[in-house]
Amino acid sequence: MSGDVLVYDDDCGFCTWWADYFARRSDLDAVGFGGLTDEQRDRLPEDFESCAHLLTDDAVYSCGAAAEEAFARADIPPGSRDLTRFFRQFDDYRRLRERLYREVADRRDVLGLFVSKDGLDD
Repeated sequence: MSGDVLVYDDDCGFCTWWADYFARRSDLDAVGFGGLTDEQRDRLPEDFESCAHLLTDDAVYSCGAAAEEAFARADIPPGSRDLTRFFRQFDDYRRLRERLYREVADRRDVLGLFVSKDGLDD
């Protein structure tokens, strides 16, 4: 493990499913909001429960940036690190990434009908 941590809403079955998915396919650990250490919580933004985050030794990625990094770490789709580097050349990419993240996050209750997991202990 790298020690890098994906922080997610562990009250959300859809979020838990994705966190588990990334943890199994990458070097990331997954920690729900309820399992954060004080040190991890101190590194997060004040409104941390509004989206997912990815903590590394030297950075905090939030919302769409956290999802982007998790997908890249899991290599989904294959070559995603190169795709991300390519897309970052375009001024509108960051805004689009965050909008897509919010569109999914705002529909997680409905999406949870298709993919959901009660917890990582299963």
